[in-house]
Amino acid sequence: MTKITYIAPNGSQFDVDADNGSTVMENAIRNAVPGIEAECGGACACATCHVYVDPDWAEAAGEPEAMEEDMLDFAFEVQPTSRLSCQIIVREELDGLVVRIPERQA
Repeated sequence: MTKITYIAPNGSQFDVDADNGSTVMENAIRNAVPGIEAECGGACACATCHVYVDPDWAEAAGEPEAMEEDMLDFAFEVQPTSRLSCQIIVREELDGLVVRIPERQA
């Protein structure tokens, strides 16, 4: 299991034990983390699972691929560490990952 911490704009923290091979989005949905809607179900066809990866974890989480970058154009308040959580695959190297949910999604 890999631990992921989701932080809401109001500072509420949600600590989740995630299965490797799943996505950050799937674990948010399974654990009712507010602000992660995932309207497309993880198909990288919307931006309702937008998160900010904590800067300390940006390198480990990796850069968005071209399709994800295109979808981020539809997200609000994109920042340098913005990612779609449906595109971040949980793996051992991400144990302790911290992501923040954008204010506009809360």
